[in-house]
Amino acid sequence: MSCTSTCAARGLRILDGAGAWFGLLAIRLLLAYEFGVAGLEKLRGDNWFADIQDAFPFPFSVIPVDISWFLATWSELIGAAALVIGLGTRYWAASLIILDIVAWVSVHGGNGYNVCDNGYKLPLMYLAMLIPLVLSGPGKLSIDHWIRQRVLKS
Repeated sequence: MSCTSTCAARGLRILDGAGAWFGLLAIRLLLAYEFGVAGLEKLRGDNWFADIQDAFPFPFSVIPVDISWFLATWSELIGAAALVIGLGTRYWAASLIILDIVAWVSVHGGNGYNVCDNGYKLPLMYLAMLIPLVLSGPGKLSIDHWIRQRVLKS
């Protein structure tokens, strides 16, 4: 084996190791920030869901808007906090996917792709980042990983 291939293999192992610890953390933190800001805006703002309830997909279209507002607000706030620490990551990522799809269908979908036009570009990006969290989990730098290591040792 040449020095070049040995160095390349060593470098890839280092990157793989760092990725296991930090790769999904970066995604979790970005999503936590975005959903946390949206949740805070809802918490501090007025309920505008009544204006768009008819655009919500079923079964969300039949849930009273005050309940939908409450669920959306607290899913974003608690989900964001959970993503930061990596606790219940798969559950919260799946929950935020549902929230994201409802927002895409009811608010963003008819506006085209562009962010400037309140289009579906951001919901699509959030969906693309949430899917790896559901499928792969939170990564090693998380409470979920710590719990899993303790449970599997038993």
